[in-house]
Amino acid sequence: MQEKRKYEATLSKAKIQSSKQYCNGTTSANPWNMIYKLATGKIRSYSTLATIRRLDGTVTSGMAETLNVMTEHFTPADEEVTDDYHKLITVQNKTPVATEDDKTFTTAEIRDAIYTMNTNKAPGKDGITPDIFQRAYDLLPKSTTAMYNGCLRTACFPKIWKREKHTHCEARERNLRGYDKVSTDKPA
Repeated sequence: MQEKRKYEATLSKAKIQSSKQYCNGTTSANPWNMIYKLATGKIRSYSTLATIRRLDGTVTSGMAETLNVMTEHFTPADEEVTDDYHKLITVQNKTPVATEDDKTFTTAEIRDAIYTMNTNKAPGKDGITPDIFQRAYDLLPKSTTAMYNGCLRTACFPKIWKREKHTHCEARERNLRGYDKVSTDKPA
């Protein structure tokens, strides 16, 4: 028990000494160092997603397993449709065409497309925000590009990517009950 207290005291002193040394790094030549940035909140902290909780309650064990679970969840299978119209389209799509294949996407094109997404928008039906796309791209730029090129090569894009919901807001007259005349006069 005595050793534990001694260890904790030594650890505490070392932390305090390290903090003092770090804070004293500000010089008159450079007053805008890390301390200033920390105090003003100008330091961005990036967290790395390493594990997630599955639907059954278990937790993934590492980055590779986490990415596999996310891929399975967020890119569902593009199931075959049974109505006649879609069957006809499927047959037409399976008929070879006599045109050149599209050029594959470059990593720069994918990056530009992802980084032009408005990060202030709400997530789609899959729950993925543009910020998540950007972080995923930063971690795996080649894999992200390969995924989109695979969709382009096979001409198969998951249905959930094709869904879009538009919400229209109608302007309605409001009964303001006498508040419709705004006065700029200040009360006496």
